[in-house]
Amino acid sequence: MAVNERDPVTGRETTGHEWNGIKELDTPVPRGVLIFLIVTHLWAIAWWFVVPAWPLGTTYTKGLLGVDQKTTVEARLADGLRQRASWTTRLETEPYDSLLADEALMRTVRRTGRQLFGDNCAACHGRDAKGGTNYPNLTDDDWLWGGGPDLIEQTLRVGVNTAHPESRVGQMPAFGRERMLDRDQVRNVAAYVYSLTHPDFSTPQTVATIEAGKEVFATTCTPCHGDDAKGNREVGAPNLTDAYWIYGGTLDTIIASVHGGRRGHMPTWDERLTKAEIRALALYVHDLGVKRP
Repeated sequence: MAVNERDPVTGRETTGHEWNGIKELDTPVPRGVLIFLIVTHLWAIAWWFVVPAWPLGTTYTKGLLGVDQKTTVEARLADGLRQRASWTTRLETEPYDSLLADEALMRTVRRTGRQLFGDNCAACHGRDAKGGTNYPNLTDDDWLWGGGPDLIEQTLRVGVNTAHPESRVGQMPAFGRERMLDRDQVRNVAAYVYSLTHPDFSTPQTVATIEAGKEVFATTCTPCHGDDAKGNREVGAPNLTDAYWIYGGTLDTIIASVHGGRRGHMPTWDERLTKAEIRALALYVHDLGVKRP
């Protein structure tokens, strides 16, 4: 078949290819497509000169406009900081009583604090701040070191059982594992502690065990938890007479705590968050425990 053969219907030349009697036409690219390709190539070439494009070892071509996503984001961040400065400065400098009294500011704190909490604290305490097994509930107003925003700020700043020189330190000794108490003493004192929140546990069958545990408590546990077992916020010792538990309040769990001890941990945030962010979080967490009508 001749290469220059023309199709009798369209009048176009063929390419010389034939398949099952069908001959391929040598159809040119449509003019519109060619124009589109030319325009897009010219636009791409022009764009290389207008905006940053080509890497040059340790740098890159800056472009005639000198605008890129990095500078755009930096400008927006700077603008956001300027807009926030009016209230972040107040957070950094004003006393908590003044901040708590300003309801307009507290609305901002609640929005900002919620985001900060979700980004930094929710992994342990939950999105609703109600904690879980081994992590305290921050909404019940039951605190180990006090629930005022100034004390919460300190805990956020230095952490608990961290390497920070001012870290809060709290530990429940392993009375059973370290053989400070024998097996019966561990079970007796656990029964006494359990009875403080479960009065119906005291029966004729358990009263002797509870009384024996009370004696163990008086000689072993009162230095931290107090004679009345209501704890000591100065040293982070919890109140054992209420219904709030971090590690669980069942008899078996209390036995495990007395036997093996407990040593919680909370990271320090003074190098991860700004002063304004820490104080906003302190106000937000404090606000979670405030009961409103």
